[in-house]
Amino acid sequence: MTIRCIAIDDEPLALEVIKSHMDQIPDLELVASLNNPINAVEILNSNPIDLIFLDIEMPILSGIEFIKTLKSPPKVILTTAYRNYAIESYELDVVDYLLKPISFKRFFKAITKYKSLSAVRDPLIQNKTTEDSLDHLYVNSNKKHIKISFSEILYIESIKDYIRIILENSNVVTKETISNFETKLPKQFVRVHRSYIVNISKVTAFTKIDVEIGAIEIPIGAIYKNSVFDILK
Repeated sequence: MTIRCIAIDDEPLALEVIKSHMDQIPDLELVASLNNPINAVEILNSNPIDLIFLDIEMPILSGIEFIKTLKSPPKVILTTAYRNYAIESYELDVVDYLLKPISFKRFFKAITKYKSLSAVRDPLIQNKTTEDSLDHLYVNSNKKHIKISFSEILYIESIKDYIRIILENSNVVTKETISNFETKLPKQFVRVHRSYIVNISKVTAFTKIDVEIGAIEIPIGAIYKNSVFDILK
C-alpha cells in the first residue's frame, strides 16, 4: 500500500533531504513539499494524506501549533534541529521525532515505526475493516438518516464541504468532506481524483485521463494515476 506524504519545512535543504530519503523507499509518495504549514490546509482537506513530515521551528506558525489546529490530523513525524521539544511532541502522539541532520538509517527506522503503528492502532484502518464487513451505511440528508447500500453506489462527488452520492436510481447529498467519507467505504471504492471516488465494480471502461461508468466520464487526477491504473489493470 502506498503511503501518501507531505513534507513541511521552511528550509529548502531540509525538504530536499526528506525527498531524497523518500525516493529510496518505493511505497512512499510525496504528494507535496511545502515551506509553510498554512499552505498545507487545502491539501489535507482535498487529498488522502497518511503521513506528515513536519518541522517544528517555523515562522508565523510552528509545527506543534499547526498540529493543534487540526481536528483529525494524519500521523506526524516531527523534524527539528532542537532536542527540547521531545516531551511536548510525544504528548501529541506523534510517530517519531527526528533530529537534523536526518540520516537515511534514522529516517527508515521512523517509517518502519509508522508502518507498525498503522497496522495495529490506526483508527482509520480499524474503521475501514469494520465497514468492510457491512454492506451499507447511513448518511444524514434533509434531517433524515438515509440507508445507502454500497452495491448501489456508482461514484461520489465532492462539492466543497458536501458530497453527492450518485446511486443507480437516485442521488443523495450530505454534509461531509470526501476524505472523511472515503474512510467509511470498503475496498471496491477508489479515489481517482481530489473530487471523485468511484465504485470499481461499476467501471465499464477507462483511458489515460478518465474512468467511465456507462456514459459518465470521471476524470483521473494526476496524483492518483499510478495507483488507479494498478487497480484497474
